[in-house]
Amino acid sequence: MSKAKKVVVAYSGGLDTTVVIPWLVENYGCEVIAYVGDVGQGEEELQGIREKAIRTGASECYIDDLRREFVEDYVYPTMITGAVYEGKYLLGTAIARPILAKGQVDCARRVGADALAHGCTGKGNDQVRFEGAYAALAPDLKVIAPWREWDLRSREDLLGYLAERKIPTTASLTKIYSRDRNLWHMSHEGAGIENPWNAPPEDAWTMTVSPEQAPDLAEEVTIEIEKGRPVALNGKTLAGEEMVAALNAIAGKHGVGRIDLVENRLVGMKSRGLYETPGGTVLVEAMRGVEHLVLDRETLHFREHLGLLFAEQTYNGRWFTPLREALWAAADQIAQRLTGRVVVKLYKGTATAIKRQSENSLYAEQYATFGADEVYNQKHAEGFNRLWHLPARIAGSQALQAEVAH
Repeated sequence: MSKAKKVVVAYSGGLDTTVVIPWLVENYGCEVIAYVGDVGQGEEELQGIREKAIRTGASECYIDDLRREFVEDYVYPTMITGAVYEGKYLLGTAIARPILAKGQVDCARRVGADALAHGCTGKGNDQVRFEGAYAALAPDLKVIAPWREWDLRSREDLLGYLAERKIPTTASLTKIYSRDRNLWHMSHEGAGIENPWNAPPEDAWTMTVSPEQAPDLAEEVTIEIEKGRPVALNGKTLAGEEMVAALNAIAGKHGVGRIDLVENRLVGMKSRGLYETPGGTVLVEAMRGVEHLVLDRETLHFREHLGLLFAEQTYNGRWFTPLREALWAAADQIAQRLTGRVVVKLYKGTATAIKRQSENSLYAEQYATFGADEVYNQKHAEGFNRLWHLPARIAGSQALQAEVAH
């Protein structure tokens, strides 16, 4: 294998990357530096992570607080574009990968590394997301993907590797779920979740209570949005990471944001995952509430189409591409009028916009009312209908003439 002198590893402290560090030292004979991007995975996961990386064989571990940038520059664009993968998934894991990879590349430049490494398997989507960012931001650096090189094939193999070298780990065979957490969401895979005939096990969920156990009394939250960006919760101005964290706590206790999805991975196989996005579900609902007031029909329908494309680009690891940037430019332009206030009701697993207002609203009650009005002449609809259905009338007339001729 081609040798590297200094490698920066995207480090989470989980089982895979705990093995990656000593494996690189052993097999490449290189210096290994761990990079950790804090995107809101929580104090429990980050506590002592630097010491753990160094104890595992890293020469240093750098930790960057990316939470605000993550929410405001990566998460909010997915919300503004309406990016939802396969009708359900709010892209919680997918949207964290580009900023983590970018932070890793920045770290590599700072320390003068000649290679990048990740702990993603050859089966999943994350390998593509990390390496797509590497290709765009650091095409000159070597990429090392140990899962595609080593002969370790299972969780048991990884644990055995660490045990042989007396490297401590908190991972065990009893921790049956594979999880990924950030401020926007929590994902759960593995064990009984892999069988789509099994109902989601209640012990898998961590951010939300069961809707059946949620409070019997509904709770309302008010979200203020400026140019597509949430800026205040219940009258209090909050930065992006504060907004999401606060709504995670509020919505989580109402069982909001649970998703059970069998999805199509980029590599071709289907996989099943459980996703929790409590605060994000509320913000997306609020966003759509303002959007439905403000956007005209053609713009709204274009935004819906744009959202499908943006979701695919994000899911497929193509964040740092001209197309993704162009899609975002269009969505951001549309969002310039999306200013307003929405009240969302939380109840037993649901988040529903029940009130909305905007200074840019196109809703005019005097036109839409079923009562008497002085602004709409219903006779005008006759000409509209005749012109709107003219192609159908022509086709119908030709069909009728053909039938008579026979």
